[in-house]
Amino acid sequence: MNKAKLLISILAILFGAFLFCYGEIDDSPGGQLLGLIIIVVAIIIIIKNQKNLLKNKSKLWIIKKN
Repeated sequence: MNKAKLLISILAILFGAFLFCYGEIDDSPGGQLLGLIIIVVAIIIIIKNQKNLLKNKSKLWIIKKN
């Protein structure tokens, strides 16, 4: 499931970048803002996913050590 979230987040970043660039060409600040929001949210999701993954790996290491 983590791989699926990562893939969706990467696709969201690409879509947000496209939306941001298209908003610039079309001269619409709303499109740029939506693109920027999508990019920021996707990056936050990736960071949270990686933190949870590292936390779970460290818990497994502690369990295996004992």
